[in-house]
Amino acid sequence: MVGIKDIAQQAGVSISTVSYALNGSPKVTEETRSRIQAIAKELNYVPNMAARSLKRRQTNIIGVYLADYAGSFYGELLDGIKKGLELFGYEMIVCSGKKSHLFIPERMIDGAIILDWTFPAEEILQYAQRGHQIVVLDRVMSHDNIYQVLLDNKGGAALAIDQLIAGQSEKVYLLSGPETGYDSYERLEATTKELTRFGIPFEVIPGDFTEPSGYQAAKQLLANPTQWPIDIFAFNDEMAIGVYKYVRETAYQIGKDIRIIGFDNTELGAFVQPRLATIAYSKHRWGMVAAEKIIHAIQGDPVEDEHIYTTYVDGESFI
Repeated sequence: MVGIKDIAQQAGVSISTVSYALNGSPKVTEETRSRIQAIAKELNYVPNMAARSLKRRQTNIIGVYLADYAGSFYGELLDGIKKGLELFGYEMIVCSGKKSHLFIPERMIDGAIILDWTFPAEEILQYAQRGHQIVVLDRVMSHDNIYQVLLDNKGGAALAIDQLIAGQSEKVYLLSGPETGYDSYERLEATTKELTRFGIPFEVIPGDFTEPSGYQAAKQLLANPTQWPIDIFAFNDEMAIGVYKYVRETAYQIGKDIRIIGFDNTELGAFVQPRLATIAYSKHRWGMVAAEKIIHAIQGDPVEDEHIYTTYVDGESFI
């Protein structure tokens, strides 16, 4: 692999002169810079980003950690993060899996935005203790180097229950998410509290925020129905779409025999028929705010935690 030492030898200059030229330093003339850049291009020189990062202690890259990339949820969130970072001259790298966690201690990134329920809290605290700046979107943590931009899950769940109460639900089936997931836990806690308060029976059906788990839940419910309509609060739209897919294979109808409310207001929910009633919030704004927080934290500016609030979106799936 060609290095700056090779360029220096061919150009007949010192290694430091090559470094100045390639990094835009005013310590070299434009004539020297142009000559060195031409030689670097001729030799197919590729900068060693890791080495440059270690020297400068800055990459202008933020790591965004997700549990997975499946479904339609992440596109708008990532677009918000991307545009928010661009305002500060930063870029992002989207990561998933344990090996990518090493980007943080190895300083391949300047900070991390985490929406990954599989990322251990203890590990996040270790990185924060070492001075790394982190924004979490899926948990509550207390540390000077950890900042939170969280969904108002409890408020959103309460909005869904208000609709179920207004719809005179006799029993509600709660299609939950991963047990260790912050958003799922918050929604479950708020929902069961509200349903108990109003004396409405409920049953929790475990899911994992994926369409297949929604499909299986619908299959289970419709195997031996005991009442009509069957009222479901799915803790995300992906699982609600899974319910739709199974119901299409039967003679039953969404909105009539099965009434359902989702959470996330994804594009898929807007296009299915009948339209999915759901809990909405701006995923784009969520990403923009997270990006702003991490950059301010890196720059040493004051940073406050923030919540992203929710609204109810009417749909014919729950009338």
